[in-house]
Amino acid sequence: MKAKATLKQIAKELNVSVSTVSKALNDSPEISELTKIKIKEYAKLKNYKPNVIGLNLKNRKTKTIGVIIPNILNSFFAKVFSGIEKIADEKGYNVIMCISNESSEKEAHTLEMLSNGTIDGFIVSVSEEAQKNQDYEHFSAIINDGTPIVMFDRIADGVDCDKVIVDDFDSALNSTQHLIDLGCKHIALLSSIDNLSVGKLRAEGYLKALENNNIVVNNDIIVRTDSEDDLKDKIEKVFENKIDGIFALEENDSVAALRIALKKGYKVPEEISIIGFADGILASRRLSPSLTTVSQHGIEIGEVAAKLLIDRLESKEENLPYETVVIKTKLKERESTRKL
Repeated sequence: MKAKATLKQIAKELNVSVSTVSKALNDSPEISELTKIKIKEYAKLKNYKPNVIGLNLKNRKTKTIGVIIPNILNSFFAKVFSGIEKIADEKGYNVIMCISNESSEKEAHTLEMLSNGTIDGFIVSVSEEAQKNQDYEHFSAIINDGTPIVMFDRIADGVDCDKVIVDDFDSALNSTQHLIDLGCKHIALLSSIDNLSVGKLRAEGYLKALENNNIVVNNDIIVRTDSEDDLKDKIEKVFENKIDGIFALEENDSVAALRIALKKGYKVPEEISIIGFADGILASRRLSPSLTTVSQHGIEIGEVAAKLLIDRLESKEENLPYETVVIKTKLKERESTRKL
């Protein structure tokens, strides 16, 4: 197959500037008709194809949004992406999805690679490594370079940009309070996401609920770790203590809690009630009993994030103030909790 020529190559062969070639190919009145014909014929001869990305680099009009999520296996991120795609499609934008695999380095590389004219703006949920190390310089650099970013769920407080979050603290407080209202007095906390901003906020909500009800914190039934494997190693010890309720901070944590509770012979929800953060079908349809969950409204988060970004991209106002939109969660009561 014949190799495609570039603007630079054509300019060199014809002994003119790259700017002249570009203007000639775009029928600029600044270039004479004779020069236009000469350049166009040569470009055709050399199999030149215009680089849409390159032509639109200056004005940032690729009509493409870059989405960077930490992992692809989490159903919450899949729902958010679905919401982003819905709005992008309605507004005539394309979407490129990339996965950071929880790596700060990969996240930074993807931002740099795509911001070089490939996309107009980003929608990002911050990687685990970046949050753990509080390393957000790569986001600030991209924003300062003129490419807007909307962060969702996992955010960087020190970075000025639009953000979409859920009420993690309040929803954790209310969920724990719900367990207390059911009569639970020994509520275990299980977290494999303690190094993430959302994990910390949810744990704080749990502790506040205990404080509000004068329940003494029992560290023997609290597991706050940075990984699912670490949680699984420690979760068995929790069941050596007296517990009548469990609040799990992530979908896989809640699934593990339910399975081990059943394995230990607990009757759910008669002897122990379980609530977990989850947005997927695993908790609601594929487990027996089905799990009571805090729904994060992933699709709505994606829709709001996409609207924020597109509104900023299409706004004629240069100093549009940044927004932080808080999406309210909802407790979906199922079979793993007793009824009030």
